[in-house]
Amino acid sequence: MAAPPDAPVTPPVTSADVDAARELLHGVIRSTPVAGARTLSDLVGTPVRIKCENLQRTGSFKIRGAYTRIARLGAAERAGGVVAASAGNHAQGVALAARLLGVRATVYMPERAALPKVDATRAYGAEVVLTGRTVDEAVAAATAAADRSGAVLVHPFDHPDIIAGQGTVGAEIVEQVPDLGTVLVPTGGGGLLGGIAAVLRARRPGVQIVGVQAAGAAAWPPSLAAGHPLPVGGMRTMADGIAVGRPGEITYPQVAGLVDEIVTVGEDALSGALVHCLERAKLVVEPAGVAAVAALLEHPGRFPGPVVAVLSGGNVDPLVLLQVIRHGLVASSRYLTLHVQMPDRPGALAELLARVGTLGANVTDVAHSRISGALRVGEVDVELSLETRGPEHRDTIVAGLREAGHAVTTPG
Repeated sequence: MAAPPDAPVTPPVTSADVDAARELLHGVIRSTPVAGARTLSDLVGTPVRIKCENLQRTGSFKIRGAYTRIARLGAAERAGGVVAASAGNHAQGVALAARLLGVRATVYMPERAALPKVDATRAYGAEVVLTGRTVDEAVAAATAAADRSGAVLVHPFDHPDIIAGQGTVGAEIVEQVPDLGTVLVPTGGGGLLGGIAAVLRARRPGVQIVGVQAAGAAAWPPSLAAGHPLPVGGMRTMADGIAVGRPGEITYPQVAGLVDEIVTVGEDALSGALVHCLERAKLVVEPAGVAAVAALLEHPGRFPGPVVAVLSGGNVDPLVLLQVIRHGLVASSRYLTLHVQMPDRPGALAELLARVGTLGANVTDVAHSRISGALRVGEVDVELSLETRGPEHRDTIVAGLREAGHAVTTPG
C-alpha cells in the first residue's frame, strides 16, 4: 500500500458507502462506457481499456460526488444554498446537481479559469465568482464565503460523500472489466482515486490501484513519504484539473490506506496522450483527463494487465487544446523546428526548400534572420517549421540537410 508501514491508517469511506451513493445516483448519472484501445494496447504491450468519464454529464466524473453531497443535505441546509470552488469540472458538477435538487449555488473559480468552463457553470444555473490565481485560493475564498453566509461548502474532494460518489466509477469498472489487473486514475486531491480504491480493494483485492499526478503539481508522493498531507509549491502544469496543492485530511487516509502507488507524468506525456486520444480513440479529453493514458505512454510495460485507464474529463478550452496539440506533435517529433545557417545569396533559400521537399517534409513556416552574433558576414539564419512523420523521419531530414552541406541545429 502507499502508506508508510509505521503509519497505519483507516480509510473513512468503504465499499458499502459507495454502494449507497450508487443507489442515490441511479437515474441521475450515466454509466459511462469502457472502450477498447487496440493501438494503445499494442504500444504498451498489455491489454488496455479506457473508462470514458469524459462522456459523463457535465463532461467529467464530478457530478457523481457533487450530487451525492448535495442530495444528503437537510432541508435547512438546502435552504441556505451551497458554495463551491473549482477550476471548472467540480464547478459544473455542483451547478448541475444544485439545479436538479432545487438548491441555490455559488461557485468560486480562479480568475484565469477556462472561459468555456465558466460559461458552462453559469449555464447550469450557478452564480460564478472569479477570484485568486489557483484552485486552492478559490477554495479559501469559498470557505470564507460559506462561513459568512451559512451556506454549505461542497468541497471538491475532501468529504466522505464526495469520495463515495466518485467511487461509483469503480463500481462500474468492476462490472465492466471482470479480469481487471490494474486501474490508473488521474489524481489531484484524491477523491476519485480514493473512492475507486474503496470498491476495488473490497471486491478485487489483487488489482493494482495506481494514482497518476502531473509531475509539475505532485503533492501526493512527498505527503505519503512524510505520513501526512504536505503542501507543494510552485505548481506548473497544463493539467489544471489535477493541480491541487495539498491532499485533503479525509482523502489522505483513504488513499494512503488503499492505493498501491502514485506515479507522475511529464508535460510531453500529457500532450502526447491527448493527441493519441484524439487521433486513435476519437475522444476529446482534457489534459488532466488523459493522465492515466500518459502514464501508460511514459511507463510502458510497468503495469500488469488488463489495464483500465480512467479518462476523468473532457472539458478543455479550444485555445488550450490547440496549444496542447502543438506541444504533443512536437513531443512526438511530428512537428519540427530547425535552424539552418547558409550563404545569403540569391537562390540559396529555394535550394534549401527544394532539398526539404525531396526529404518528404512539409514546410509550414519560414523565417529569416540576418542579425545574430553566431552568423558570419554573408550568412543568414533560416528557421524552418516542418511537419514530419515521426522520430525516424525527423532524423532523416536533419541528416539529409547536413549531408547537403547545411549547418543545422534543432532547438532544445
